[in-house]
Amino acid sequence: MIRIIADTTCGLPLEQLSKLGIDTLPQFITFGEVAYRDDTEIDTPTFIKKLRALSKLPGTAPPSPGFYNPLFKKYTHAGDTIIVLAPSAEVSGTFRNATVAADEFPNADIHIVDTRTVASGLGSLVLQAHKWTQASMPINTLKTEILNMASRERVYFLVDTLEYLHKGGRIGGASALIGSILQVKPILTLRDGKVQSFDKQRTFKRALASIKDLVIQICQSNPDPHLTVSHCEAEGTAVELAKEFKATLGLKDVPVYLIPPAIVVHAGPGIISVSCFEA
Repeated sequence: MIRIIADTTCGLPLEQLSKLGIDTLPQFITFGEVAYRDDTEIDTPTFIKKLRALSKLPGTAPPSPGFYNPLFKKYTHAGDTIIVLAPSAEVSGTFRNATVAADEFPNADIHIVDTRTVASGLGSLVLQAHKWTQASMPINTLKTEILNMASRERVYFLVDTLEYLHKGGRIGGASALIGSILQVKPILTLRDGKVQSFDKQRTFKRALASIKDLVIQICQSNPDPHLTVSHCEAEGTAVELAKEFKATLGLKDVPVYLIPPAIVVHAGPGIISVSCFEA
């Protein structure tokens, strides 16, 4: 059997992951010397309250190798194959720590995949990987298909301010926008696993309309675009956007997810993101 291990940066509800039998490890949010697991000790609304009460930006930490070891030991003892779907190594230490943990099991069948993405795009990969494992897809084929699917993701997002990305060191190629932020509303994307600038518009409304047009163009002739909308403190906009996509594209469902704390630390409140996959 192939066992999938994910972490909370995939942005999927923990209840959904549990029902599917997918082990999900936490990220950690650090306020000074105090660290909180974002699966049991802090959620996004609680995190936002703490964030606004402090002047210093909190930090994040990936699950340590010690969190993987019990799962690797259990599944290796059962003769299972393990695949860890990690967020982009460019924005998280999760891939590195999972690899360190796997090195302690040299004879085990463990595969660590750097998906080069994060949030709901990673969530879509996790869900699709689960479907493929249920269809008995061999592990090497599974890895190839996951990486192929990941390369076809297109993700666009808006943030209220670049301050969080800048201070958290996740701004990547979008750093050129610092200084012009008062004059533009940047549309950001992930490229090669890093945050990059995609386009600029004068207002939030225009930027959102631009994202909508881009996504419709990608998805309109795509039978399974894995289209999702994610947000933090922008629920009304996210729900309305999902409704418009469903109506325009004739999709049965466009999931709306709440962005987890470990991503909000670096993107800030007010973020809205759309992920889809080219055919």
